[in-house]
Amino acid sequence: MSKLNPRQQEAVDYADGPLLVLAGAGSGKTSVITRKIAWLIQERGIPARHIAAVTFTNKASREMKERVQQLVSRDLTRGLIVSTFHNLGLRILKSELKACGLRNGFSILDGADSKEILKEILRQGESERDLDAVDVIHKRISSWKNALVLPEQAVSTAETDEDLRAAMAYSGYDRMLRVCNAVDFDDLILMPARMFHEQPRILEKWRNRIQYLLVDEYQDTNGAQYEMVKMLTLPEGKFTVVGDDDQSIYAWRGARPENLAQLQEDWPTLKVVKLEQNYRSTGRILKAANTVIANNPHEFEKSLWSDYGYGEPIRFSALRDEEAETEWIASDIFHRRLQKGLQWKDFAVLYRGNFQSRILEMKLQSLSIPYKVSGGKSFFSRSEIKDLMCYLRLLVNPDDDNAFLRIINTPRREIGPATLEKLATWALKREQGLYHVCDDFALSEVMNPKAAEKLQKFKAWLDAKRQFCFGQNSLQAVQELITDMDYEGWLMQNASSPRIGEKNIENIWQLVRSIERMLEKQEDDEEGASDLESVIKKLVLLDMLEQQQEEDDSDRVQLMTLHASKGLEFPHVYMMGVEEEFLPHRTSIEEDNIVEERRLMYVGITRARETLAMTQALTRKQYGERIDTTASRFVDEMPQDDIDYLGIGIQKDEAKEAEVAEASIANLRALLD
Repeated sequence: MSKLNPRQQEAVDYADGPLLVLAGAGSGKTSVITRKIAWLIQERGIPARHIAAVTFTNKASREMKERVQQLVSRDLTRGLIVSTFHNLGLRILKSELKACGLRNGFSILDGADSKEILKEILRQGESERDLDAVDVIHKRISSWKNALVLPEQAVSTAETDEDLRAAMAYSGYDRMLRVCNAVDFDDLILMPARMFHEQPRILEKWRNRIQYLLVDEYQDTNGAQYEMVKMLTLPEGKFTVVGDDDQSIYAWRGARPENLAQLQEDWPTLKVVKLEQNYRSTGRILKAANTVIANNPHEFEKSLWSDYGYGEPIRFSALRDEEAETEWIASDIFHRRLQKGLQWKDFAVLYRGNFQSRILEMKLQSLSIPYKVSGGKSFFSRSEIKDLMCYLRLLVNPDDDNAFLRIINTPRREIGPATLEKLATWALKREQGLYHVCDDFALSEVMNPKAAEKLQKFKAWLDAKRQFCFGQNSLQAVQELITDMDYEGWLMQNASSPRIGEKNIENIWQLVRSIERMLEKQEDDEEGASDLESVIKKLVLLDMLEQQQEEDDSDRVQLMTLHASKGLEFPHVYMMGVEEEFLPHRTSIEEDNIVEERRLMYVGITRARETLAMTQALTRKQYGERIDTTASRFVDEMPQDDIDYLGIGIQKDEAKEAEVAEASIANLRALLD
């Protein structure tokens, strides 16, 4: 506790009512949460099993739990819940299966699985435009769920044909999930919140279970999460929520920064503690961040300050074009690392969209600078890999209903949602998995005989492949699986371009080659034993490991979007493309919604600890044409005396550029010598 400043100490010591901790960037909020958990256990005597702390990422919850266990003995933390919101929802659902209409072994669908089911429902629509609207309707359904709107409410309040079409799709989608004993990501919050509203006895049980609740990143909560927190903590309000409305950058996925203001209305006795001392950045960087964000309206006023000195000026460099922009960044990183004896991982380059990294990556490669693109797509998250993995999972585990639902109509077998709904109802009656009942003789009595025949044919085909999976022909079975269903043709037919289709095909054969290598390694290690089932389990584990590798600490320059950078910090930060229509984004300008874009600028600035550089390409190629750009309005909002403007007006002077380049190379040679 001696390491806490007075405001942090105040936040830790208060537990007699609802508390909002307004934690500015780099103000030590994780320390406050973890030390408060320790204080509640050791000083207030609240058993750990009656305390829950929730946040938004698995990484944050792991770090929080590890830090608590460094402060309190493991015996005293037994039963403590430290998890994401969705994991807490999952824990509640698993404990209350009957009350929420689920059965043991229910499936959890990710976004891609949900869209596949929704696509099948929309195929029953009147026109192709329904299929084109899958992403839009999927997002709309997610918004309804986040706002605790049920299908029947969505239908009854629809005002336009588009609203009604989406609401009807929501109704069919929800019905399909229920009969298939499945939930999607949003259901993990919606269903517990609904259950708490409808079943007071269960709510009281969970209020007794969670006697004190701590919530991190509160500005990122949506409507359903707000209700869940509110219901669990009524009537006493034994909670601490930590958040920063200036870092709310996820409205596009349902976050409601206004939930911070809503707290004051719902809890008139709310105590507010502001954490304004920053332990990350220099004074100049914080001054720039404070000045920019002051242009946003605020429910709560705060201003960050630091004891770390004023620091170097912020550099703003306007370059000829995107080639010159990325070359300047790569060369500056190279030069500064040599000059100051830094590590590559001390540098981060932030940008508005992933596409901006492509040219930069080539520049970094040309200088042999190691780098890592954070937030890139995992190999196993690709649609074609998920499809093939689900086939393999079903081969080795016919009880995997989730895998069955994904691949039953991939490629198309004309098995629609009505057929699947009847199949799921029949499987429930027989108390068996979906795959197992596909060849039941009585199936043709509960559905169209042609539909029953298609299901029977599918099962017979996959059963034939299964016979070869547990012997010497397991790899051949996988290869035949792909060719028999003409999966390559399916990928080409559904790809946005021939090049993308070929890349997708290459990905599936890369997976097959991985299986082949793993089977060969098994033969070497286990004296001839070759087991496809264990290989598939290892592949699932590889997927998990690949995701965890995103958190590695190797010595590489970090490249990421501004959104992905939230919660991170780096000694030296470069912000690329600080231009109108990039930051703020064109869509936000058109919709006159600059507030969240300004928060994104604030997040980018406050990632920097020691130095901050921003760049603009004076011309950019867009849609085949080269256009002139304008520096972001947010640069004008920064304190101008703290900015060094570099390169403006000399970008088209090639002789000057050559002179600067030669001088830079000479400096590098001198350093190397």
